[in-house]
Amino acid sequence: MVRVEFLGPIQKAPLELEITNLSELAIVLQKDSEMSEWLKNCAVAVNDTLVSSLYVDLKDGDRVSLLPPVCGG
Repeated sequence: MVRVEFLGPIQKAPLELEITNLSELAIVLQKDSEMSEWLKNCAVAVNDTLVSSLYVDLKDGDRVSLLPPVCGG
C-alpha cells in the first residue's frame, strides 16, 4: 500500500492505495472533482523528495505528499 497525504489547505484525509506509479495516482485523483483543481498546482513528493514526473515507480510503504502552493510573508 502507498500512503497519499494532502498537505496545507487541502482538506482531505490520507488515502491508502494499491498503485505502482504516480501516473496511476493521477488517474485516481482526477476522478475527484475537488482534487482535480488542486492537481494543476500541487508539487509532489515521494518519501520527502520532490519529483517532477508521473513515471516515478512506487512500492509498498512509500508515502506520496501533495503540496499545494502557499503564500507567506
